[in-house]
Amino acid sequence: MRDLKYLLAYILPLSALLALLWRGPWAWSTVVLAFGIIPLLELWTPQSTENPAPEAEGSRSRHPLFDVLLYLNFPLLFAIVGGYLYLVQSRALSAAELLGLTLSTGIIVGTIGINVAHELGHRSKDFEQAMSKWMLLTALYQHFFIEHNRGHHKNVATGHDPATARFGESLFAFWPRSVTGSWRNAWRLERERLQKTGRPFWSLHNEMLRFQVWQLLWLAAIGVLLGVKALLGALLIALVGILLLETINYIEHYGLRRRLLPSGRPEPVTPAHSWNSNHELGRIFLYELTRHSDHHYKASRKYQVLRHLGESPQLPFGYPTSVLLALVPPLWFRVMDSRVTPAPEGQRQA
Repeated sequence: MRDLKYLLAYILPLSALLALLWRGPWAWSTVVLAFGIIPLLELWTPQSTENPAPEAEGSRSRHPLFDVLLYLNFPLLFAIVGGYLYLVQSRALSAAELLGLTLSTGIIVGTIGINVAHELGHRSKDFEQAMSKWMLLTALYQHFFIEHNRGHHKNVATGHDPATARFGESLFAFWPRSVTGSWRNAWRLERERLQKTGRPFWSLHNEMLRFQVWQLLWLAAIGVLLGVKALLGALLIALVGILLLETINYIEHYGLRRRLLPSGRPEPVTPAHSWNSNHELGRIFLYELTRHSDHHYKASRKYQVLRHLGESPQLPFGYPTSVLLALVPPLWFRVMDSRVTPAPEGQRQA
């Protein structure tokens, strides 16, 4: 019964559906829930360092409930995005309604369209990976599937990873560096893969090229079937989702660096190279993304068996509050810089 707690995650898409149906002040429902109610509740609800029993991890990993909970987000995502695009094109919305609906839907694109896609993208089954790519389509960020899995997890906490924020780097400086760097890395990684397999770059074997085609077709279909306002709406919710993802990237690895070994290679990834959060509500609403240290330690672990590890650095707040804090760089630096452990004197960092 305790595992049914993950049903609470559906409150977020439900709030977006209510925003679309009721509009008016309700247009801001998802914004208020994600960055108002949840941060306040996390100040009063306990953190939990409890881990699944080692002997139960195997059966828990295979239990279909946890997979079904993820899969149901697929139709929810496209229903919410489709409803938003229809309203933007066909209804006379006030400026406040339009802004609220755009932010609310963009949050869903970030939390479902990217976060759930992130979890599915680490799976080995073809249909789960296909679902991941289609969900990323709503954020126009399908290259994330390549760069995150083959780039970020290899290069995390080094200068070669654009998604790792540097010590003293503001969120607003990090956004363009991470977005452009991740895009370039995805092309490079795909070129290297094709070269190793002896396949031509300019071909359907190039997944980056296929991603660009799918994303252009997605936008073209919206523009032709719905109209220009819907097309602009699709671009705006994608932007909100992307910036939310990159803000999460920012708080997950801020200031952390792997040391260089005498060989010149960075030390292996450990739980010390990702910020962890055990705040219960954030863990539920983000399908345990906040236990990010264990995710990077072993990326194949499914969300329901991610663990608290004692050596991982701990965020003082949950993810929603940390996102708000990162938007005010002086406050972020004041809270976080003293928590970052600098490299010992004379030791280089990757």
